[in-house]
Amino acid sequence: MPAPYTGRCACGAVTLEIAGEPLATRQCWCRQCQQIAAGGPTHNATFKADDVAVTGALASAHWEADSGNTLTFSFCPICGTQIYGQSSGRMHLKTVRFGVLDEGHGLKPEMVIWTDDAPDWAVIDPALERFARQPPPPPPSS
Repeated sequence: MPAPYTGRCACGAVTLEIAGEPLATRQCWCRQCQQIAAGGPTHNATFKADDVAVTGALASAHWEADSGNTLTFSFCPICGTQIYGQSSGRMHLKTVRFGVLDEGHGLKPEMVIWTDDAPDWAVIDPALERFARQPPPPPPSS
């Protein structure tokens, strides 16, 4: 049976196969996400780390989050496409960027996080659940 989700970076050097459904989907307006997304938010799906298989070399960058955890952002070293993020406090999860997923994935944000960091010109869907900062973690999976 094929993986529910597949993806690739812009140049094709990195590919993904994701075997499970996301635990959460979010739009994030934190300052770090705005920096890696050229000023806008990132759009992300959080999966169990064991469900995400990556083929190809990755580069990474790290910084300390407000929580004190280290955030690692992995990307293609050739084209720069963001692949996923991971927190040292939640190594069992990988937060995959919507942009790396193949077209037709059907995912959309269920919530908007870090709205306190959003610029005043940001357009945020009023129908989505909002969190001024970090939301509670996704519920444990069975």
